[in-house]
Amino acid sequence: MERSPQPITRLLIQPGEGTATLVEGIDQATWTIHIVIFRFDRREIEVALKRAARRGVFVHALVAHTSAGQGGDITLRNLELRILADGITVTRTASDLIRYHSKLMVIDSETLFLLAFNYTHLDIDRSRSFRILTRRKDWIEEAERMFAADTMRQQYMPECDSFIVSPINSRRQLMALLASERHQLLIYDDKLSDPEAMRLLANQARAGLDVRVIGIAGKRASGVNTGRLSIRLHAQAIVRDGEQLFLGSQSLRTLELDARREVGVITEESDVIRSVIETFESDWRKTYDVRGPAHELIEERELDEHADIAVDQPPHSLPPSITVELVKSAVKEAIKDAILDRIEPADTVVPLKEAVREAAKEALRELSQ
Repeated sequence: MERSPQPITRLLIQPGEGTATLVEGIDQATWTIHIVIFRFDRREIEVALKRAARRGVFVHALVAHTSAGQGGDITLRNLELRILADGITVTRTASDLIRYHSKLMVIDSETLFLLAFNYTHLDIDRSRSFRILTRRKDWIEEAERMFAADTMRQQYMPECDSFIVSPINSRRQLMALLASERHQLLIYDDKLSDPEAMRLLANQARAGLDVRVIGIAGKRASGVNTGRLSIRLHAQAIVRDGEQLFLGSQSLRTLELDARREVGVITEESDVIRSVIETFESDWRKTYDVRGPAHELIEERELDEHADIAVDQPPHSLPPSITVELVKSAVKEAIKDAILDRIEPADTVVPLKEAVREAAKEALRELSQ
């Protein structure tokens, strides 16, 4: 019997898929592996990369110049030393953007793994997330072009409209996707706070369309139905009318659209879209309401006050590209993230003052890198 051909693009869902497909892809490499790393603690992937280097594959890791969070930078630097010792080439990203947050791997210029999650136990084993494995030539060519440009710290401009790169074309493409809804938008996003995105979603909801978000959306997304999962969410995906899917590393928030390196794709491949819809509807039935006290823990006025303090007392050096507006946005979004990270379904008390203070400091440290 003739074996049916493998699909050009496959969707893999976390938790559940684990790292087997990633390790298998690395083990099958014959001449090149290009991998972009933001956070990394998976020993089996590290060992697979070292195996590839020892058998003569050119393994090149582009590692984020900074990784926010306690111990993040130390972990990355220790990883660099370990893999350099095994013959892997390591380059750090530039510091021109607030964060290099994309996660992808290209094998032999033939296979692209595009991830919405990091190479970590938390993201892979205990979080809802997705990754795409594809042999689409246009996406692979764009990923390779971007990898080369970011490695050599040169300007990169995407030539493929369905390859979504922040801060270059993601706002334009994703706002167009949201605005083109005719019937339904299903969204995974735990940090949906960009004003333009919220306005578009509110307009669609007022028009009577089905707009649902698994995660949390800001107050200006009025009328949008939201629900939160009992497991951690590290997925960014948008399904429009069951016909188009965006999946990538960028959330619908200002920094991730305008000031960070984030990467995603927009596809119309029906099998992939169907899998995301089935997962979303299953997850939606398990969500709980987020419109209670936990969602209102901090007023917009308080966020503005912390942002103003950050502008008045910045760290000793900020890159010229970092505007006052970006400083304020970074501080406010970091505070929101810190609060959300401390909220679980059964929580009644959240250490708000400590979360706010540390989040503001962390945001300023990241901006000054």
